[in-house]
Amino acid sequence: MSLSVDFDFSLAAVPFRMQPGLRRLAPGTPQLTALPEGSALWHEKKLVMEAGQSRLARAAFDDGPALNAIAAHAREHGLLRPELDRPLELCFEEDLAVLDADDTSLPWLCVCVPSHWAPEEKLGLPFAAVHAPVADAELLRAASQQLVQLVTGGGSWERFVWTITPSGRYDQHPRRHVREPWPVGASPGEFAAASFLRWERQSFIPVGRDTRQAVFTIRVMLQPLELAVKDAQDARRLHDSLASMSDAVLAYKNLTAAREPLTAWLAQRMA
Repeated sequence: MSLSVDFDFSLAAVPFRMQPGLRRLAPGTPQLTALPEGSALWHEKKLVMEAGQSRLARAAFDDGPALNAIAAHAREHGLLRPELDRPLELCFEEDLAVLDADDTSLPWLCVCVPSHWAPEEKLGLPFAAVHAPVADAELLRAASQQLVQLVTGGGSWERFVWTITPSGRYDQHPRRHVREPWPVGASPGEFAAASFLRWERQSFIPVGRDTRQAVFTIRVMLQPLELAVKDAQDARRLHDSLASMSDAVLAYKNLTAAREPLTAWLAQRMA
């Protein structure tokens, strides 16, 4: 699968709500994606890996079962080419983490392109604490124990999150890169031209019944907003989802200053 994947606008909920949104995957569904060598994402992940900032692990954590599960899943879908001896970071588009049901923590991470969060601050934290900064996510945090038990119980699951950003960069680690500012004084059309739709497919690969673990996969996808919104139906869906976001969600997603010009441009596209 290539990096040029179109956004599914049915994922833009109306009204917008922060919720788990988990969907069970049919057996055999791919959860890893081959990373094209030389692509923009490949270069960004390579920079982070070479700087020694891609992998984190809790002391004495055994990552063998998780790595075996990753390798087995990749081989099942013809993704791994061991003869190239390519590092894990550069095999797949997805960033990876291990979720442990015993304490709901993330004891291991292999993350190169986080979306405005610092992996080193999440290592070893319980699931609820990992999501503490998320706006309007009380239901998610309250159900954290049940959610962890669900996704580490042997099945495969997926969910999606999305936002709009002025940055076309995949790596948005808050300490590696200053947040890109929104254009000031731009018309709705100019504002949209400087915007990108950014979304993530997150999934859970079972590690094995004996471990009570799952591999959490995060695939970041980017598309210029003008290309992503293909017709009036897309524009209406995105317009209505943005318009229904709470002030807390807008602030969390850095969309407070962006909603008015973006909804104005989307209204033009709807017409």
